[in-house]
Amino acid sequence: MNKSMLKGMIAALGVCAGMAAVSAPALAQESPWLVRVRALHIDPADKSDPLGGTGAGDRLHVSDKWIPEVDIAYFLTPNWAAELILTYPQKHTVTLDGAAIGTFKHLPPTLTAQYHFLPGAGIDPYVGAGVNYTLMSKVNLLNGAARLEHDSVGLALQAGVDVRIDDRWSVNLDVKKVQIRSDVEIAGARVTRVKVDPVLLGVGLGYRF
Repeated sequence: MNKSMLKGMIAALGVCAGMAAVSAPALAQESPWLVRVRALHIDPADKSDPLGGTGAGDRLHVSDKWIPEVDIAYFLTPNWAAELILTYPQKHTVTLDGAAIGTFKHLPPTLTAQYHFLPGAGIDPYVGAGVNYTLMSKVNLLNGAARLEHDSVGLALQAGVDVRIDDRWSVNLDVKKVQIRSDVEIAGARVTRVKVDPVLLGVGLGYRF
């Protein structure tokens, strides 16, 4: 995902938020449950400490990719919702100075609290914040010589917009910044710390039960 695509997605969210003030009210929604299915692009920050504490940093990179995502939101009030964001374990390639050194999988369930600015409107922008818990598995770096921490806990920030099609269906645009970090160890000794910290850009459909 290049910078121009990222700027375009953020600009689209801004336009939608501005249009929300003049959009027509949507049909009434009776259920507090909303399920969304998204295509999600993972764009890692690719930040890392110098190897062994010396030399240049940011030499380790984690591959970007598109993944499927499902989230389940429950509206506690018309404005406030809790959202659980789910996918299945995702495989990434790790490179050092551009050369592949192995792969790992991660499972990153995330729970956020959302505030919806215009519930019931045709265009409903929202912001959210919460926590991400990432499980690392199937780590195979340097032919097994290097390992990652088993898990990571970090903050998650979110902004998005739901554009209603009818009283049940909506189109969704969403951007999240998630904190995912891990120590890299060789023979039990920490050699660097990786800050994956991806930006997650999603587009999909929502259904209100």
